[in-house]
Amino acid sequence: MRKLLQAGAAALAFMTLPAMALAAGEPTPSCGPGKGKAATGKPIKVGAIHGNAAPGDFSSATDAAAAYFACVNASGGVHGRPIQYLVENDQWNPELAAQAVSKLVQDQKVVAMVGNASFVEMSVNAPFYAKNNIMAMASGCAVSECFESSNIVSTNQGPLASSIGAAMHAVEKLGAKNIACIGLAIPSVGNWSCGAVEKYMAGKGLKASSVLLNPGAPDVNAALLEAMASGANSVLVNLPAGLAIAFLRAAQEQDLRDNYSWTSSTPLYDKSVPAALGKYWSGKVYVNAELTMLDGKGADNQHWLKVMDAYAKKDDPRDTFSQSGYLSAKYFTQTLAAMDPSKVDDRAAVTAAIKKISGLRSDLSCGPYYVGEAKQHMPNHAGIMVVVKDGGFQKVRDCYEYEGPYFTPLVNAEKALGLR
Repeated sequence: MRKLLQAGAAALAFMTLPAMALAAGEPTPSCGPGKGKAATGKPIKVGAIHGNAAPGDFSSATDAAAAYFACVNASGGVHGRPIQYLVENDQWNPELAAQAVSKLVQDQKVVAMVGNASFVEMSVNAPFYAKNNIMAMASGCAVSECFESSNIVSTNQGPLASSIGAAMHAVEKLGAKNIACIGLAIPSVGNWSCGAVEKYMAGKGLKASSVLLNPGAPDVNAALLEAMASGANSVLVNLPAGLAIAFLRAAQEQDLRDNYSWTSSTPLYDKSVPAALGKYWSGKVYVNAELTMLDGKGADNQHWLKVMDAYAKKDDPRDTFSQSGYLSAKYFTQTLAAMDPSKVDDRAAVTAAIKKISGLRSDLSCGPYYVGEAKQHMPNHAGIMVVVKDGGFQKVRDCYEYEGPYFTPLVNAEKALGLR
């Protein structure tokens, strides 16, 4: 059954709540251009869709966006008006994803979608967004349609870029000659991202293969055997964190740690992962991170943490999707604040304003954020590498840009916008 999260109502409720999670004496964070007086008047409706069911929970992106909008409302809103944030869960079900977007866009008449995070909804709804001239400023893209659409742009990288980043590190720093990429057999996800790793390796004169698990009944032991049989000397885990941990535990049972180099795309960059993996994997699993370190000292990252402490639930994850949701909400708020106040309820005007975004920067990401008129959007295609070490993560490589033909149109777009 579809679960409707009336985050908008929750966000408005936050306007009257003290920042209870902050340490005593610590000032409440301020968000957006408001003057500190709580927003009033007719809400500006904004929608979002996330996926939260097996095999993964992507709701941290919308949790963070909801927290940021609550902060905006408490800080004076946008042109004095509050943002009403309406969030739906597609439960990885295409039918529910289609129903959710219809409800938000056609019934609720939201002016934009912000913080979307799902395997499914972008695949289903990308044509709908284009047809209805509405932009989705996503935060948890995972399928090709999310990056290859005129009306979706995300602050996260997704499995293709992050997997290529991990593969580059495996080749350049760990001596990988043959990579087994472990992914999910979800259309436009596992074959798309692990296939890109195969192309990257082939471009280097090296080998790679894809091992794809059935998401409905994933057999990590069978995947491990297939990876071993491929002749690989390096394993790239491109799975949701829970499945990735199960896969690595299966490898641990076979004591395979020192037989391969081990890398992962971003899902393993989660604070709970080092403890879940234990000492056996300390110093052995290298993870690509799409945004800055979770404890990064930059101004935006510190602000994200304070906003989450003040306006999110204590147990809402502070992970990469959460960073991404915060960043999408921040960029959206900046865009609305720069618009003519009489136009912020005009969806076409909001869409046009979003498409004009260019050159926004944050310490959360390695490169500039931009949108533009294009059929392909992936402004975030550079990242960092961390290693699981001593119960936490240590950064082993600072910002580096990913290689490969997939990124050529993006580089050309950035040159046209004067960002290079």
